[in-house]
Amino acid sequence: MEPSQERDITHLRNEVLNEKGSTLQEKFDRVINLVKVLRSECPWDRKQTPESLSHLLLEESYELIHAIDENDDRELQKELGDLFLHVAFQVLMAEESGKFTFSEVFDALCDKLINRHPHVFGETVADNEQEVLKNWESLKLKEKGRRSLLDGVPKAMSELLRAFRVQKKVAGVGFDWSSDENVLDKLLEEIEELRNARSKEEKEEEFGDILFTIVNYSRFIGVNPEDSLRKSTNKFMKRFITLEGLVNQSGRSWQEHTSEELDALWEQVKREQ
Repeated sequence: MEPSQERDITHLRNEVLNEKGSTLQEKFDRVINLVKVLRSECPWDRKQTPESLSHLLLEESYELIHAIDENDDRELQKELGDLFLHVAFQVLMAEESGKFTFSEVFDALCDKLINRHPHVFGETVADNEQEVLKNWESLKLKEKGRRSLLDGVPKAMSELLRAFRVQKKVAGVGFDWSSDENVLDKLLEEIEELRNARSKEEKEEEFGDILFTIVNYSRFIGVNPEDSLRKSTNKFMKRFITLEGLVNQSGRSWQEHTSEELDALWEQVKREQ
């Protein structure tokens, strides 16, 4: 490190330690300076790349969602900070390699949101959510010379959420079922096809079709399938932990309980929760 750079880092370190700042701008600058110091002084932080941090960014997002689910404001505050730290890291790594800056990120964000809200910043009229979404998808299709409405669907999403995103996009241009009853009829049809499937490949395909149709139905009843499944999984886990406690209290192992006894305990747990 050059002597001038070392002096700069020493100055930043002292500012981070001693100046919390009073304005929002000063506090923002403190976080950015903190990340700069870490990139310079910490062997682990210095080693990181956008790719190496991507899985941690995803983990932080899930932890943030967990805090929201738990209605834990203190934890939510902490997780929002952790998520912003990853955003700051990604932008500063881009600055280091000369790709783009924070200023350009913010300008691009504002330009995009203004462009995609002509009903707010222009003369376009959108009286309801459906019209807003239709305009949104139409404008996105014009951006970056996209050839397909589905070009922007991230492959890294969970498949449940990815299916939901794909269906919302095509529905936005009118390619959709006419009613929720039609979707339920399709679901029954897919279940019957699964019953009749013979090979493992056929069963896998038909099972996927069932899941895809269920996701379609979730849109019609106003439910996000990812959120719904997560809540159901959390509910099951909570009940099973309680069931474990009852089994342990009995002084008998799982194997010593009959299936009828376990079912009875499970129903007890459900009644009490």
